Amino acid sequence: MQNNELIKLATKEMPYGKYKGSLLIDLPEPYVVWHHSKGLPKGELGELLGLLYEIKLNGLEYLVHKLKKI
Repeated sequence: MQNNELIKLATKEMPYGKYKGSLLIDLPEPYVVWHHSKGLPKGELGELLGLLYEIKLNGLEYLVHKLKKI
């Protein structure tokens, strides 16, 4: 994992769906878990959602929330 992936989680918006426009790090955990169970999209968004799933699963959101302030 590279720092720029964490920065993307703190700054990139969800491009579609119910949470369109929300920062990835701000997506609710149940939504991230649902995406993970249904299959992640291909490409960068899928990779970021997979990383976000692991971060939320392990309670590490605070690491990314710090980056939102930069």
